[in-house]
Amino acid sequence: MIQGKHIHLIGICGTAMASLAGMLKQRGFRVTGSDAAAYPPMSDFLSSLDIPVAQPFAAKNLIPSPDLIVVGNAISRGNVELEHVLDQRIPFCSLPQILHDEFLVGKEVLVVAGTHGKTTTTSMLSWIFDSAGLEPSFLIGGIAENFGSSFQLGKGKYFILEGDEYDTAFFDKGPKFLHYFPDSVILTSVEFDHADIYKDLDAVETAFKRLVNLVPGRGRIIAFDKGESIERCISRAFCKVERYGGIAKAEWTVSNLRLQPTRTTWSVLHHGKPWADFEFELGGEYNVWNATAAAVLAASYGISKDQIVEALKTFKSVKRRLEVTAQVNGITIIDDFAHHPTAIAGTLTALRSRYPGSRLWVILEPRSNTLRRNVFQHDLANSLALADEVIVANVFKSESIPEHERLDLAAVAALAKKQGRRARIAPDADAIVQLVAPEMRSGDVVAILSNGGFGEIYEKLPAKLKSLGSASIGTALEAPAKA
Repeated sequence: MIQGKHIHLIGICGTAMASLAGMLKQRGFRVTGSDAAAYPPMSDFLSSLDIPVAQPFAAKNLIPSPDLIVVGNAISRGNVELEHVLDQRIPFCSLPQILHDEFLVGKEVLVVAGTHGKTTTTSMLSWIFDSAGLEPSFLIGGIAENFGSSFQLGKGKYFILEGDEYDTAFFDKGPKFLHYFPDSVILTSVEFDHADIYKDLDAVETAFKRLVNLVPGRGRIIAFDKGESIERCISRAFCKVERYGGIAKAEWTVSNLRLQPTRTTWSVLHHGKPWADFEFELGGEYNVWNATAAAVLAASYGISKDQIVEALKTFKSVKRRLEVTAQVNGITIIDDFAHHPTAIAGTLTALRSRYPGSRLWVILEPRSNTLRRNVFQHDLANSLALADEVIVANVFKSESIPEHERLDLAAVAALAKKQGRRARIAPDADAIVQLVAPEMRSGDVVAILSNGGFGEIYEKLPAKLKSLGSASIGTALEAPAKA
């Protein structure tokens, strides 16, 4: 396209869409967008780029007509802007399509894919390449704290991408990552997820098999060593496949893992022989796997061990990934994007090692299309029971889920209680804040889990705790809470 043309993004506040908006503006396009509602961190991010965001959706947002519309994958028929686009025959495309055509052609494309860990692993890989002076481009589904951004258009030949298996657009129901034509892939995990678009695990595996089938023979796949699904997905790869993890058959294995309150250390062996020793400030075993995968792929592109070790030592994190958002009266509040029982278990286990001896609260909004359904109901209860206190909000937009498929909150609470945890249900963020704030005491750690704005609970809970004051909170739970 010609620079200076007007591109409008419908659903601009999604993490990938906001990043694309920034990339397009940097390329010289005039960029606008619209969404139903904007909330941090992407609303702040777009504001910092001086990209106007219209709220809510309305046909008037497209007058005069832009030169091109990018339709986010969350946008469905019936959306007033989309209907206007179709009625007026304004040219439109998907995010993956414009990403490929405008930014990926001519680049060496490295894709990080998998059910879990994509965002953090992509951020780590990008930081390693950047620290090594390779000036990569990248697109990440979150704000990488080392860069203060979710994207970068570098001068180097590498483009590092988070590869999402979710569908592309209302007119293209295939996975986004099939548009990226990767030269190399990291495959972190394969589990059933996105229950709104995948019928079962077999359908999910089919998507990943198609991704594997796109990697050229000269390319490389770095795959986690655990899980029959991963085994099936890589079984017919035409390129070199290297495994990482903790079992003997993997080429790259982790040993001497130490999860401490302020840092994590581990060693990596290559074919059983010492290769490198690593450390960083992040918690959680899953972050060790993420970092190891990034290190292995970086090494395959000629980056030295010393450069990789130093880059990971200075790696910070990603917004909304075990992010400490407030500390009030000795109470630590943490925001995490966990949206699947496996991710929730990983998050809470990481917090146990990071804050030993603290009472751990988990406050969950079942918002993802998988969590809103009963497909993982028992697994969800088991994951939540890793905390001491469990609070679950009403299912987000529950009316859009058929009743026979809908998550049964009472059943989840009952299963958690069987494991000795107090589990309660509250309708929304306001009710939760009123319920839990008076019960919290100094030393508590509160994990708030949602992949959305969660009724501004991230601001409301700290404000309520401040209003109560340390004296009120300190005496609120002198006696044990009743079950």
